[in-house]
Amino acid sequence: MPYFGVGLHLLIVIFFAVHVIRTGRELYWLVIMFMFPLLGSAVYFFAVYLPESRIQHHVHKTVKAVARSLDPERELREARSAFELTPTAQNQMRLANALLDSGAVADAAIQFDACLQGPFARDPEIRLAAAQAHLLSRHAERALELASAVRADSPSYAAERQAILLAQIYDALDRQADAEREFQLAAQQFGSLDAKVELAEWALRQSRTDQARQLCADIDLSARHMPAHARQMNRDLLSRVDRVRQAVS
Repeated sequence: MPYFGVGLHLLIVIFFAVHVIRTGRELYWLVIMFMFPLLGSAVYFFAVYLPESRIQHHVHKTVKAVARSLDPERELREARSAFELTPTAQNQMRLANALLDSGAVADAAIQFDACLQGPFARDPEIRLAAAQAHLLSRHAERALELASAVRADSPSYAAERQAILLAQIYDALDRQADAEREFQLAAQQFGSLDAKVELAEWALRQSRTDQARQLCADIDLSARHMPAHARQMNRDLLSRVDRVRQAVS
């Protein structure tokens, strides 16, 4: 039994060590995990691995949506106040994210660019968020520069999100062959509802009605097997599918 425990700890450390290398994280994580296998792995899980996971992403979106419905401007007010009081890089990132969530995309892009001038210049999360802000503020070339840098440096970091964002950027630049490649990559490699909905909407915009119709049918089949809480969590995505289905029917 002791050997089983040691083996399990080793497998956990190896799993997270591979994640460190594949996602381009700082190599000091390897030192921490091999010196303190259990504690180091636990810290890495909560500090790095979980925030990148789809579970955390959906939970974060749900929590933010509930908070916005109760007080739409609260997070922006608090983030702005925190940054004015203590203008640290962390508070600036919080302000940038709050601006992005509130729809002030141009101001968010400015704040994210400022974040990228400091010690977090190569942080993949900040660069992806900055690319999103620039795309929404109609600076697609700058968005492509940022997203492409993440793909080059950290190809495994939030890979599905990268593919969808790059596809949206290429779509905005009217580089439709590149957009299709990235949308297909996201849909085929990950098969998530997000990716399929994005591809269906893109196919509709390209007047590929048969492809859009087939994607809607595939999504409907998956949705019928979802538990009630999953359908509730994905109601916005399913509403988008309904709009595509109505357009191609």
